[in-house]
Amino acid sequence: MPLKPVRRKPLDELVRTILSQNTNDRSRDRAYQALQSRFNGWEEVLEVPVEELAAIIAPAGLGPTKSRRIHDILKQVYKDGDRDLLDLCAQPKQQAMERLLSIRGVGPKTASCVLLFSCGHPVFPVDTHIYRVAGKLGLLPGGADRAKAHEILGNLIRQEHYLELHLNIIRLGREVCRPSKPQCEECPINDICPSASIDP
Repeated sequence: MPLKPVRRKPLDELVRTILSQNTNDRSRDRAYQALQSRFNGWEEVLEVPVEELAAIIAPAGLGPTKSRRIHDILKQVYKDGDRDLLDLCAQPKQQAMERLLSIRGVGPKTASCVLLFSCGHPVFPVDTHIYRVAGKLGLLPGGADRAKAHEILGNLIRQEHYLELHLNIIRLGREVCRPSKPQCEECPINDICPSASIDP
């Protein structure tokens, strides 16, 4: 049965994606919920010092770095008068992508997550886990960077499978195909992985 993600406003999804960097879903959700409970809107976040914001989002880790990034992004968005990026999902995919990438601190992976999860645009976000797993499967040529990986995998995968594969490959990368000590024997696709290390 196709997965149906919760549709959040683009700016909500953008902040949530920043919180998700280098942490697990549970820690991200705790930090996001702390923000939702503490503030009535993102404009209120700009009224508190970065240090206070860092303490609020501490469950997600890297509080000082993420708080500065969130503050900076919110300043840019509200300076442009684009409240909550509400018109983003009505824009064509490429135009919406360019708008997000024009915000300092937003890269291809973060922008792709916002477009996929918030707008339902057909984009395939490539995070650390997907980049690693795709490389081990031989889906990426040597030297392909993250930006190129977005293009390659986006063309390789059928659009109707973007969401499901994005979530499942991340899970595979976290639980099985880990950076150190990958559990190749437990991998459900070890029979097609040229990098699998399995004792005969």
